[in-house]
Amino acid sequence: MRGVCYLITEDFILCRQPEKLLEVHPVLRDRIPVIKRFSGGGTVIVDSDTVFVTLICNRGSIPNLQLFPRPIMSWTEQLYAPVFKGVAESGVADFHLLEHDYVLGDRKFGGNAQSITKDRWLHHTSFLWDYKVENMAYLKLPARAPKYRLVSIHIIQS
Repeated sequence: MRGVCYLITEDFILCRQPEKLLEVHPVLRDRIPVIKRFSGGGTVIVDSDTVFVTLICNRGSIPNLQLFPRPIMSWTEQLYAPVFKGVAESGVADFHLLEHDYVLGDRKFGGNAQSITKDRWLHHTSFLWDYKVENMAYLKLPARAPKYRLVSIHIIQS
């Protein structure tokens, strides 16, 4: 089996639709590399504070799993839940899947994307371990967002 390893030496952005999801002028001005990801999903700042997990599986690897985004996301929620159990026990917040985001309480800290073909599928997850406020200025708010996030955005902007 062959793999590809990237050495990340500076911040960059994974993005599918730069003109819709990025503040293009600051990204160009600051020479922030942008990479288009084939699997879809939203925009992700890639730096030392983001943890990436990619599951690459053959059809049938997970018994009884229907190969559609929602069942895969539900399965990954069960997969990741034990990892974040200590966070919930510490009183911070419960980990769960809310619409299509991984959240602690009602705060998004992880996103995902899938690519599903006839015989294989993959599921990308990006967990925001921490973030740099200045990097968030490169991102636009998406035109579509889950209802729970619109409430959070309204509170933050008030």
